[in-house]
Amino acid sequence: MNRVIEFFIGLIFGWGLLISGMTDPAKVIGFLDLAGNWDPSLAFVMGGAILVGLFGFAAAKKRTKSLLGGAMQLPSSRDIDRRLVLGSLAFGLGWGIAGFCPGPGIVSMGAGESKAALFVLSMVAGMLVFELLNRRPKASTATGTGAAVATGGAGGVGGTGTASAQAGAGGNGGNSLVNGDPSGAAFG
Repeated sequence: MNRVIEFFIGLIFGWGLLISGMTDPAKVIGFLDLAGNWDPSLAFVMGGAILVGLFGFAAAKKRTKSLLGGAMQLPSSRDIDRRLVLGSLAFGLGWGIAGFCPGPGIVSMGAGESKAALFVLSMVAGMLVFELLNRRPKASTATGTGAAVATGGAGGVGGTGTASAQAGAGGNGGNSLVNGDPSGAAFG
């Protein structure tokens, strides 16, 4: 039953992207062209999404399970680091060049747009390269009895990855470090 509900939620999201114009690369590029013929209409779409997100995340923070019964997994890190900044820049450049971001790209590909299919294939290739680079062992140290350090690729939200743990020696701790996040959340 959850898959049926998930399907309809995705369908509503896709319709929203179509209706709002987010699947039209010309409209997106017009929105991003601040120095030229700027089209501010997508700012209202983004503002509406932010407003819905504010209420949605506020409600989600108070829950331990999702509405469909799964575990609630929210990011805990608030760090603005090099990876976040570079990833944001890469996302913005890709959005500005192609006129698609992931959701609208997938919707447009489903509608048969060949440019969107090329975008989605490129996006998937970039994700695979990221996973391959992220799986390389990282030099890290652990101190404290029972401390474990996970190295290797820990997939993103809902992603897959492998991790190997090494036990630390000495001291009296019990820390866990996954992808630099002391909470062990591994969201990226």
